[in-house]
Amino acid sequence: MKLGVIGTGYVGLVTGVCFAEMGNSVICVDIDKNKIDNLKKGVVPIYEPGLDKLVSKNYQAGSLHFTTDIKEAIHSSNIVFIAVGTPQDEDGSADLHYILKVADDIGKYIDHDLIVVDKSTVPVGTADMVRERILRKIKKRFEDSNIHFDVVSNPEFLKEGDAVNDFMKPDRVVVGADSEESMKVMKELYRPFTLNHERFIGMDIKSAEMTKYAANAMLATKISFINEISNICELVGADVNMVRVGIGSDKRIGYSFIYPGIGWGGSCFPKDVKALEKTAKDKGYTPEIIKAVSSVNEKQKHKLVEKVVAKFGKNLTGKKFALWGLAFKPQTDDMREAPSIAIVNDLIDLGATVNVYDPKAMKNAKEFWLKDKIGVSYFENKYDALNSADAMLLVTEWKEFRSPDFYEIKQRLKSPVIFDGRNQYNKDILESFDIEYYQIGVGNK
Repeated sequence: MKLGVIGTGYVGLVTGVCFAEMGNSVICVDIDKNKIDNLKKGVVPIYEPGLDKLVSKNYQAGSLHFTTDIKEAIHSSNIVFIAVGTPQDEDGSADLHYILKVADDIGKYIDHDLIVVDKSTVPVGTADMVRERILRKIKKRFEDSNIHFDVVSNPEFLKEGDAVNDFMKPDRVVVGADSEESMKVMKELYRPFTLNHERFIGMDIKSAEMTKYAANAMLATKISFINEISNICELVGADVNMVRVGIGSDKRIGYSFIYPGIGWGGSCFPKDVKALEKTAKDKGYTPEIIKAVSSVNEKQKHKLVEKVVAKFGKNLTGKKFALWGLAFKPQTDDMREAPSIAIVNDLIDLGATVNVYDPKAMKNAKEFWLKDKIGVSYFENKYDALNSADAMLLVTEWKEFRSPDFYEIKQRLKSPVIFDGRNQYNKDILESFDIEYYQIGVGNK
């Protein structure tokens, strides 16, 4: 099939590349000429394991194309995916400015029958808005047009750090369509990925739009719930690590997304939970659980610094702390809404200085999220970041942090103290090294 993908961000690029890998002819569009020029050279703007190789392979094979010309993409495609950003607006809702601009462009340039697919995460009712904008533009061009188009919802369910594998071997493919013919085309497009149609779930458009928000809100809820339990565990003297095993063994609960820690971040959970809350409020309903999910998470981002203050006092002037990890999760360089940002800001506000190391997110930190932040020093080696620090804080659970040299850590630190925001280490092992160890959800005696 001939596909156009408008937007070469995280979702758009993975979508386009994976469809090209299955033999489709794909043209990816972006208004950023520098990004497009780099993609043609095989330079991928995001870190996602395996993505760069697939970009180079399919571009060289001729099945993947890159352009800044949206007209070209629309004219040469039978299916066009809208995969532009939907950032959080000031009132918490999803900003649909970019989505609707693309809809206008499609209406301006459409010259044949087309299936338009909303791939971006959008609130319920967006497909109707997109359809209306396209139709309005068509009517301005033609008094009477025989051009037919359908708008379809196809939300993405990609985990950063494993997005290519998620797309190639999906748990499910959700498609919302009003037209049986469009549903049939989408089912065929996804057939190589689903093998059989058990993982292809067809439904109405509004239910598909809602499914994405409901899924992310449910996962965020599980994380906030276990973090709430971890805070109670500390107060009553229980160990959340043991509690997690106890409840996770129940198949109705399971172990996924009940790891205690310092909160969730990234591009999806924060804005999607807020957008769902705003949607409910706009309809006159107050979503109490969803409100609490966000509130618990924001407080949890400060939990590690609270432990630092309990140990060293509120005045941290003259103190230095080493952070291992900046990205909101491992296997990505994404720092959007990352707990590390709140931690660094809290420490500096209390007078401390901070040494940081991350395998992939250092460039993003320097150029965007911690740009010009006074008191932050960057290190290319995790052990060098420990030099003369008063304590180490584990923030992101990268694999290279799982089994470090604890003797080396103790030698480098001014005082042998570790604050573990991901509960990665064995407290008995650290005790054998005479390292003072603080976890989430475990009272320290």
